[in-house]
Amino acid sequence: MSLTDEMRQQLIERAGQARQRAYAPYSNYLVGAALLTSHGDIFQGANIENAAYPTSMCAERVAIYKAVSEGQREFMAIAVVTENGGSPCGSCRQVMTEFGLDTIVLIADATGNLLQETTVAGLLPGAFGPADLGKSTAG
Repeated sequence: MSLTDEMRQQLIERAGQARQRAYAPYSNYLVGAALLTSHGDIFQGANIENAAYPTSMCAERVAIYKAVSEGQREFMAIAVVTENGGSPCGSCRQVMTEFGLDTIVLIADATGNLLQETTVAGLLPGAFGPADLGKSTAG
């Protein structure tokens, strides 16, 4: 299955919807993500902050962990929507690496404008992943 323009738009819309459910009382920086699996399912995530900052969780990882907890480990694309088109943090990039360097990453702003399309490999060149431990990808 290849990623069509319609699928790109749907992922951005779903990430925007998830963004509205973010819990970010400290930063007020709302983030939404929508993850498309190889089975065609979409898992949404929103960032969830905590007064103890290190225990907060990014939207991208919420979506990925939801998918993995439902038995899905092969991903086609993830859309990330923020107010200004912010890029995934390093921790999210590393988690994405675990499930495939070829996953497409769509970065959009709050109005749904696609600002960047890349891959996980493009976001994290020289990534440390399963192959470095003698393992195949998690898929």
